[in-house]
Amino acid sequence: MGIFSRLTDIVNSNINALLDQAEDPEKMVRLIIQEMEETLVEVRSTAARIIADQKDMDRRLKRADDAMAEWQRKAELALSRDREDLAKGALIERAKVADMKVHLEEEREHLAEQLIHLEGDIVKLESKLREAKAKKATIQTRHESVSQKIRVRRTLYDGRITDAFERFEKMEHRLDRLEGEAESMDMGRGKSLSEQIDELEGLEEIENELAELKTKMSKNKPAAVAEKGK
Repeated sequence: MGIFSRLTDIVNSNINALLDQAEDPEKMVRLIIQEMEETLVEVRSTAARIIADQKDMDRRLKRADDAMAEWQRKAELALSRDREDLAKGALIERAKVADMKVHLEEEREHLAEQLIHLEGDIVKLESKLREAKAKKATIQTRHESVSQKIRVRRTLYDGRITDAFERFEKMEHRLDRLEGEAESMDMGRGKSLSEQIDELEGLEEIENELAELKTKMSKNKPAAVAEKGK
């Protein structure tokens, strides 16, 4: 069953209220747009049929005018030949055609009124359809924004990120201690060649580990910075 039961329901609908009541607004607005588009096709189809009927009616009215003119000509011809009886008969036929033409003109006027009404319905329906499509675009934008925030927060609060920061701090503290030991050993005495080489090797190992950890963390840094800026 559709959301709307007739065209009037669409024209008088409150799209915001329908979406507020919906469990899935994104799905609801898609259904609303689909039904509006289908209704618009039906209304345009009806308008096209009425336009075709108008054209047919115009042709019938033209034939009626031609027939009236022909019977008028025949009546005048009969009178010119002193055949009053034939002239009278021709005028009677002309009157029948004239009466039929009155009915055709009434039908033509009724079709015109229907077409004007349908044109107004189409304008209102297209306006509602634009409104629904605008709502759809807004909902999609909000959905994408919320999804992005969720992804960022999941990244920020991921235990692996926290663990990486803790390891980073421990590594810095370890490096500080080694540098402190190296500096304290310099106090009061010089270092042997072997000690200096061992110290360089130790520092190089720590610095390599630190560089590797920084590289790993830099991959997650853009998401965290983006969230912080919001």
